[in-house]
Amino acid sequence: MNLTGKAGANGKRELIAFRIGGQEFCVDVMSVREIRGWTMATPLPQAPEFVRGVINLRGTVLPIVDLASRLGYPAAEPTARHAIMVAQSGTQIAGLLVEGVSDIFTVTEEEIQPTPDVASDMAKRFVRGVIAMEGRLISIIAIEAVLPPPEKAAA
Repeated sequence: MNLTGKAGANGKRELIAFRIGGQEFCVDVMSVREIRGWTMATPLPQAPEFVRGVINLRGTVLPIVDLASRLGYPAAEPTARHAIMVAQSGTQIAGLLVEGVSDIFTVTEEEIQPTPDVASDMAKRFVRGVIAMEGRLISIIAIEAVLPPPEKAAA
């Protein structure tokens, strides 16, 4: 079962790991456009609680999602060690605020275990699987689920 999208030609996936709330998560490296240092975001009125605001990224207004808050952890208090991963799913692009990026690694589909049945529906919505490696448990995040929903056109 392919839990994370398309695997490479050799059946392996390249993932990028990061930390949130003392836990490790990862996303497919192909969904990350760039990683940059923390930049103060300009708050937006009436934005969802997990949206820190927006930044100007080379002329593009980019929403910044506090991934800790989005996943149900306490909101992050950004420091110089925090990073923004610019992620894309389809036409949606957003910056994901994380505590830090740790590494890039490769796994096979067989190494990815399904999200445990004991997880809440919310956890299953955001987590596509779990990888056990080197004594670590790393949850695979579904980028399309954590990005802010696209704005509906006004009627």
